[in-house]
Amino acid sequence: RTGKYILIRKLCSARKAMGKKKFIGQAEMKIGVIGDEDTVTGMLLAGIGHVDGQGKKNFLLVGAKTHVKDVEEKFNELTSRKDIAMIFITQTCADQIRQTVDAYAESGQVVPTILEIPSKDQPYDPRKDSVMQRVLFFFPQALADLGIEAP
Repeated sequence: RTGKYILIRKLCSARKAMGKKKFIGQAEMKIGVIGDEDTVTGMLLAGIGHVDGQGKKNFLLVGAKTHVKDVEEKFNELTSRKDIAMIFITQTCADQIRQTVDAYAESGQVVPTILEIPSKDQPYDPRKDSVMQRVLFFFPQALADLGIEAP
């Protein structure tokens, strides 16, 4: 056999040994959810929930007995996952880990995008939302147009 043939065989066997790398496409991206029971349940019923083969969930149901440390750990886990494109977090939960949420927003990382959403327990405050802060940067009158005092 020629040297070229042997080289091709070695390359083919090496490629098989490495396995295929999975590319995460847009259709495979997921949305993470952190919030109260009603919010998370509604999102799960809408089809957002996912549990992978290792038991990792893309959601956290925060109740009265949930520790702030658990919320922060789940937030950090979701922001580091490559298959999460967006994270919905209720503003109540975001307030519990405000330093972590603000640090992520200041990091300049765009994916996953963090969206603070209202919960039924507390009305939405756009002054705390990092997305609204970006809007205010470009449109300083945005809060006044909504009838809300600027911070």
